[in-house]
Amino acid sequence: MVFYFTATGNSLYVAKRLEEQPVSIAQAIHDTEKKYTADKIGIVCPIFGHEVPMLVREFIEQSTFDTPYFYMILTYGNRHGGAVELAGNMLETEGIHPSYINVLWMVDNFLPTFDMNEQKMIDKKVEEHIAEIKNDLEVCRKYIAPVTDQDRVGHQEFLTKTKAVLEQAAPNLYRITDKCIGCEICARVCPKKCFTVQNQKSTWNSDGCIMCMACVHACPMMAIQLNVPEKNPEARYRNENISLCEIVNANNQQNK
Repeated sequence: MVFYFTATGNSLYVAKRLEEQPVSIAQAIHDTEKKYTADKIGIVCPIFGHEVPMLVREFIEQSTFDTPYFYMILTYGNRHGGAVELAGNMLETEGIHPSYINVLWMVDNFLPTFDMNEQKMIDKKVEEHIAEIKNDLEVCRKYIAPVTDQDRVGHQEFLTKTKAVLEQAAPNLYRITDKCIGCEICARVCPKKCFTVQNQKSTWNSDGCIMCMACVHACPMMAIQLNVPEKNPEARYRNENISLCEIVNANNQQNK
C-alpha cells in the first residue's frame, strides 16, 4: 500500500513506479476510518522547506498504520536539509517506527528560486535512483538515509533566512490576472480547496494554502502569477510522465 501527495506529478510518478494503484493522500484524508493494514505501507511526498507538507502530516496524525514495514520516500529538488531526520522524528512522535526513509532528487517546482527550464535540463538520474529504491523495498531493506551536520546547518539557514519571508508573503502570494478564463483547473488541482470560480473568474483564498504551487503550474493561461520575483515567469512544470487529469484526480476537492 502506497500513499502519495503530489502537486506537479513527481511524487505521483514515483508512487506509480512502486505500486500500480497508489492512494492520494488528498483524497484519503477524507476517509471516515483511517486504519490501514498491509505487509508494507509507504508514503511518497515532496518536502517543503525540508519538511513533510502539512497535509501529509495531518494525514499521518489522523491515521493508524498496521504494518511490519513502514517507509517514506521524500522527493526534493535542491538540498534536502536533513529531511530524513526531520521526517523520522515526526513519525516517532506519532508512534510510528519507520523501517526505511530515503530521498529522491527530482525537479524542484519552487518558482521563486528555480527556473523550470533549467531544472528539466539537469540529469538527476531519477530512473536509476527509483530502481535502487524499488530493489530496497522489494527485499524490505532496513535503511534510514544518513543526515550530515551540513544538512542540519542548511535547514537552520532556511529557518533563519527564508521561512519568515515565505510566511510573510503567503497571504498575498498569488494574484489572478485578466488572462483567467474560468476553466476551473486551479480549483481542481488544489488539494486544499483554496479556489472558487464565479462568472468565469477564479478567486484565490489563502486560508489553508500550503504553497504547493499546483495551481500556478497547471493554469493553461498562466493567469496565476506570484507576487514575489520568479526565476523565470514564463516557465512552468509538470512531470512528463503524469497527465493533468491524473493530478486533478489526485487533488480535486470540489465535491468534498
